Amino acid sequence: MPQLNPNPWFFIMLASWLTFSLIIQPKLLAFTTTNPPSNKTHAPRKTSPWTWPWT
Repeated sequence: MPQLNPNPWFFIMLASWLTFSLIIQPKLLAFTTTNPPSNKTHAPRKTSPWTWPWT
């Protein structure tokens, strides 16, 4: 059964995960967010109940 032979596919999977985790991921994590979260407390808005036209 050739599909059970892990010889070529395991190396491809291992190389792709190593490339991602060692090269691509640190570059992606180095970016700063364009809209960082703020520490402001937001006041709750006054909401009015919705009036349904069929009730």
